[in-house]
Amino acid sequence: MTHLPPAAAKVQTLLSELGSSAVVLELDGSARTAAEAAATLGCDVGAIGNSLVFMADGEPLLVITSGAHRVDTAALAARLGKTAIKRAAPEQVRAATGQVIGGVAPLGHPQPLETVVDRDLEKYDDVWVSAGTPYSVFRTDAGELLQLTGGSKQRVD
Repeated sequence: MTHLPPAAAKVQTLLSELGSSAVVLELDGSARTAAEAAATLGCDVGAIGNSLVFMADGEPLLVITSGAHRVDTAALAARLGKTAIKRAAPEQVRAATGQVIGGVAPLGHPQPLETVVDRDLEKYDDVWVSAGTPYSVFRTDAGELLQLTGGSKQRVD
């Protein structure tokens, strides 16, 4: 295995501990955005599980959305019974996840986060998600994302 940066190595260790066979890859190109990740990986942008952190009624909420979608925060708030959902500031993302924007993994956070997984990710056999840095990813599927995160499947757009 290639040498992984500490954040990506932590994600790899957690995946193994949770019984996943997923392998963290360090990319030559950036996976900071869904479009960059899709171009680097040569896949459909919709197959990128974009990990976005929001503040929902003052608490962090991780939304793993298809790269083909924008999150409709008002509709998602209504579905989740929240008063308001707003994009988290960079310092809030770092505090909630221990990771940087553009590299947020679905796991490995200091505390468990309420997590929503975009139901449209089920359309793809392979879903690529960040693994703790803007250059690291792993391949999974929507079912495993739900299992790894303890998240709920929702429509997010």
